[in-house]
Amino acid sequence: MRLLGFAGAALVLTLAACGSTNDSPGATASGAGGAPIAVDLPRADSDFWNSYAKYIPQYAKDSGINLMTPTNSQNDIAKLVANTQALTSQGAKAIVMAPQDTGAIATTLTTLEQKKIPVVTVDTRPDKGKVFMVVRADNRAYGQKACEFLGEKLGGKGKVVEFQGSLSSVNGRDRSEAFAECMQKKYPGITVFAEPTEWEGAKASAALQTRLAQHPDINGIYMQAGGVFLAPTLQLLRSKNLIVPPSDPKHVFIVSNDGIPQEFDAIRKGEIDATVSQPADLYAKYALFYAKSAVDGKTFQPGKTDHDSTIVQVRDGVLEDQLPAPLVTKANVDDTALWGNQIGK
Repeated sequence: MRLLGFAGAALVLTLAACGSTNDSPGATASGAGGAPIAVDLPRADSDFWNSYAKYIPQYAKDSGINLMTPTNSQNDIAKLVANTQALTSQGAKAIVMAPQDTGAIATTLTTLEQKKIPVVTVDTRPDKGKVFMVVRADNRAYGQKACEFLGEKLGGKGKVVEFQGSLSSVNGRDRSEAFAECMQKKYPGITVFAEPTEWEGAKASAALQTRLAQHPDINGIYMQAGGVFLAPTLQLLRSKNLIVPPSDPKHVFIVSNDGIPQEFDAIRKGEIDATVSQPADLYAKYALFYAKSAVDGKTFQPGKTDHDSTIVQVRDGVLEDQLPAPLVTKANVDDTALWGNQIGK
């Protein structure tokens, strides 16, 4: 069955019963009927993922999904494995997850495949193992956009600190590799200090503190995850009186990734200059859509969708719906179409 277009109306279809009812094992977060669908949230220390978590029950309700009470693996692969085992024993017929360590989840995916429990991964793509669909934006484009933004603002010269996400994550690798390749090719006059952070704000802040002491003329920062890096970065820069207008020679140009409301406020205030908006709302919407589709026995093929994305086959047994992720600057930060301007309203 070839499904390239799937209008928003498709998202409100009721799940087929598939032999399950509301009496199936495991707590449910919504009263809808149908096969229980589980969601594991990856962490609670990120404003981005906390925003994603708010969208899950909303879209589950809109779609008539029998949503089990979400679990949270707290950026711990062992907890994710344990949560998955518990959700399976409680009757989950499909599982949505966002493994932060994309290499260590392979054995769990194999187990779920053997049990015929489809998996949808959000934002991250497992290094091995089969999943029904990956719901993700093009993370190499994040690094490319960040590079081009800083390269243009710095006129091809200067020093940039890059807060790399965990390199055990496909996202950290994609963003880091694309950023490095772009800088080397397009802006060889810019020195990049790539700092491993494991997605931890404290590590990023400590690295920046060290680099600023060694190189007080640093004039650019690339934060691969504003949800964890924004607050500590601004706190440190503020303590050093480095939050100044772009017209000031001391201004440090900052581009981030996430698109959370806090980043938008920082752009409006002139504290940072840009971010790439990861679609937290669409991650939740389409992750649940594909989980429901998997339970209903639907299949998909590579190609354009009707929601401005493209499904690509990244390897045998793995399709990825690459959702759009626009660059946000002062010029478009008030665009009401951006999820960061909608959440909570």
